[in-house]
Amino acid sequence: MATSFVRKTLGAACLGLSMVCASPVAMALGDLLETPARPSDLAPESLLNDVASSGDRIVAAGERGHIIYSDDQGKTWSQAKVPVSVTLTGVDFGTKTDLWAVGHSGAVLHSGDSGATWELQLDGIRAAKLAIASQEDEIAQMEQRIEEAPEADKGDLEWALDDLKFRLENMQSDLDIGPVNPFLDVWFENASHGFVVGAYGMIYRTVDGGKSWQDWAPKIENPQGYHLNAISSVAGGALVIVGEAGQIFVSVDNGESWEKRDSPYPGSLFGVMGTGRVNEILAFGLRGTLMFSSDLGKSWSIVNTGSSATLNDGAADGDRIVLVGNEGTVLTSGNSGDTFRESLLEDREGLMGVVPLADTNLLLVGEHGAKRTDADGKKLQ
Repeated sequence: MATSFVRKTLGAACLGLSMVCASPVAMALGDLLETPARPSDLAPESLLNDVASSGDRIVAAGERGHIIYSDDQGKTWSQAKVPVSVTLTGVDFGTKTDLWAVGHSGAVLHSGDSGATWELQLDGIRAAKLAIASQEDEIAQMEQRIEEAPEADKGDLEWALDDLKFRLENMQSDLDIGPVNPFLDVWFENASHGFVVGAYGMIYRTVDGGKSWQDWAPKIENPQGYHLNAISSVAGGALVIVGEAGQIFVSVDNGESWEKRDSPYPGSLFGVMGTGRVNEILAFGLRGTLMFSSDLGKSWSIVNTGSSATLNDGAADGDRIVLVGNEGTVLTSGNSGDTFRESLLEDREGLMGVVPLADTNLLLVGEHGAKRTDADGKKLQ
């Protein structure tokens, strides 16, 4: 049974489609980029789409620009000062004090004080202009290739040029509509280097802490513009991106270049993580799909968890791995992902994120905010 909350990827797709037909709504979304999130006592009980931790600090982000933080394992929460009111979909620590959050309307936010206050670094308009400039560069390079190519090769290259020009026209049309495309996840290595990924194949890189961004989409083999739903690093240093239609991309050079991997599952993948062991990857998504690779995605095996619920997020803590998803699903492994045990929340509320706490307890976020539970998803007093 589908839950009532909007999952990151489904929400992104529906949002993008609706904006094509509703420019006044696009204008409203632009206004949300200029409207600070309202203080609300209910923020810890409202939809939260992601959560991250560093040391004692836990930070969660969700709808209406809400970002909350806790230093006592989620027993009490404070609301951050956020300059936007758009739905936020991802959050990540680069250092103990530097965090980034992403969300709808192409919003990228930065905090330099462990999540208490935030500033807007990038929005959908600026992101679109970067992508258009990148596409124009590709067109110019392709025109040069055609000019220098043997006559026998010109036909295929001209087809490729037509595709590039068609994509450019679509980008320019989207720019006329407004900042409609959402970012869905964020990963930062440190205070300088990071990536944001999102709908319709968006991926941007920064090497100066978000002061400037580069369109990185040309680095990825994704001509259909499938959504990129999640990005993570794994033990050994590799980066992994997963997305719509089973898309999997791996980088072994810190994101400079990416290789596409074959996937045994053609449906959408919403999350990816390491097991803690070198070069091991867990990728997961629709219908309880969970895939394991020990060789950076060159080969995969399907893990039978016994669950059919869509999986949205996961976290590792030593040998303990926890995955969470729709219908209040909590999957727990005590052997680095070899086997899992399923538990269900009594209220069956959808879950979007998890942070392992002390004594095998969990901090879960999702449809109705943040909650502390034991290892089986039973609420702690």
